[in-house]
Amino acid sequence: MKYCRLFFAAAAAICISVSAAAQSKSFKLGQWVEIQNSILKELNRSYVDSLPVDRIMRSGVDAMLENLDPYTIYIPEEENEDLQMMLSKTYGGIGAIIYKKKEGNVVINEPYKDSPAYRNGLVCGDEILAIDGEPTVGLEASQSSDKMKGKPGTTVVFKVKKLRSGDTLDVPIVRERIHIPDVEYAGMLDDTTGYIKQTGFTDNVSADIRSSYFKLKQAGMKRMVLDLRGNGGGLMPEAINIVSLFVPHGSLVVTAKGKDPQSFKEYRTTSEPVDTTIPLIIMVDSGSASSSEIVAGAIQDLDRGTIIGERTFGKGLVQSIRPVAYNGQLKVTTAKYYTPSGRCVQAIDYSHRNEDGSVGHIPDSLTSEFKTAHGRTVRDGGGITPDVEIASPTYSRLVYSLVLSGVIDNFVLKYVREHDSIPALADFHLSEADFEEFIEFAKTQEFDYRSSAKALFDQMKEELDTDGLTEAMKSELDALEKAIDIDKERFIRLKKEEIRPFIEEEIAVRYYYQEAGIQIRLRYDDQLKEALKVPAEKLVAYN
Repeated sequence: MKYCRLFFAAAAAICISVSAAAQSKSFKLGQWVEIQNSILKELNRSYVDSLPVDRIMRSGVDAMLENLDPYTIYIPEEENEDLQMMLSKTYGGIGAIIYKKKEGNVVINEPYKDSPAYRNGLVCGDEILAIDGEPTVGLEASQSSDKMKGKPGTTVVFKVKKLRSGDTLDVPIVRERIHIPDVEYAGMLDDTTGYIKQTGFTDNVSADIRSSYFKLKQAGMKRMVLDLRGNGGGLMPEAINIVSLFVPHGSLVVTAKGKDPQSFKEYRTTSEPVDTTIPLIIMVDSGSASSSEIVAGAIQDLDRGTIIGERTFGKGLVQSIRPVAYNGQLKVTTAKYYTPSGRCVQAIDYSHRNEDGSVGHIPDSLTSEFKTAHGRTVRDGGGITPDVEIASPTYSRLVYSLVLSGVIDNFVLKYVREHDSIPALADFHLSEADFEEFIEFAKTQEFDYRSSAKALFDQMKEELDTDGLTEAMKSELDALEKAIDIDKERFIRLKKEEIRPFIEEEIAVRYYYQEAGIQIRLRYDDQLKEALKVPAEKLVAYN
């Protein structure tokens, strides 16, 4: 009897403790809501100027959520179109990528094939002088883009200066629901190797992968490459559906675990696969995240294929969309996901921040070992480590500058104005004469053409100036600067083989649309070429 009384007393203490903890959390939340309301009321009464309530409240909400993790965000009603774009890569518009200089008109850069822009005759190089009567000079690129978008079925009128004829005419275009496909390209790399480039995980991408598989199988595919490099992820159900195509029915793909016990859920394949034996190569890199890691992790843990490339990003967090007041949405992190072997790939620990608010990666010493279906060792705590590691290409500072400053884009627009057509894609290469034209064009453009060494040198000189050491080291600094300085033309010539593929790709898409860009990229993809050379004995044994 004595022990029963002690047990019930202890149980009661636990209940009281749990209840007190819950009450404490509720009290703290209520306290801070009251403090916030009190501050806002006082600001509204006392602040010297009109209170910008919308701006400060939105900033406060964003700052609050940023303190949790980068993926928990608030989406107000007026930004629901952005949410739709995020989830399905669809929007209401005409289907074209535009280019806009600070001073100047909007220029059509790339119309999507079979889009309303394409069907109404807009081509690369056409200038948009006005949108629904409003001149585009003076508008920002984002403002111009917003005016081009709108509800499907509505009409937008463009005043267009045609590239070829120079004529100015009004072009009315009925907006449509534009979908940007996640399967950018599917084709044969050789007589037996099928290749699929997947860039996202939005609605129905798994159906596109399925249809691409059958198309490639009919073309003679005996092994398949699924390229997830640079794929930042998306909808988890689509990742599960893609794995379902290649593993037996009922296989565990991913497990979600959160604070709420109801968030624990195992996700298994629910449909019959299309092929459980075809050799699979999954290409990944540091830009492969989230749903890409679910696919790569499941394929690796189930020993269904070979992961090749570089270690993935390490995002093992699951987000859910929750409705909030006034038709807003909250994209909130609700769980962590775990691959079939039980490992979490999350690389950054947002729950334990440093004193300065920064977050750190999980150290290797705190990671654990797990076993795949065939007993191979894999680890958690930092993305998916490939079965075969092959480094991604690196590019010089000059190439990044040429791309980001628009020098290549502007040269390509000039090239299109001067060339009505180019050879068939298989025969198209940037000629020596074309590259010489690019050099002459680039010499007239303003961009940062310093090498990485020169940029670091300039930074070092600034620090030496701050410390008052420049004069004392003048002769040494002058000699070093002379040794590492290189003029614009010489540097471009030096990096010719690095720059050429970027120009070829941009020219190709202007004449043969988006798939052509992928085909040109494959022409120069040394990482993929190395992956295809991996001997059979180094590949994972298939089921």
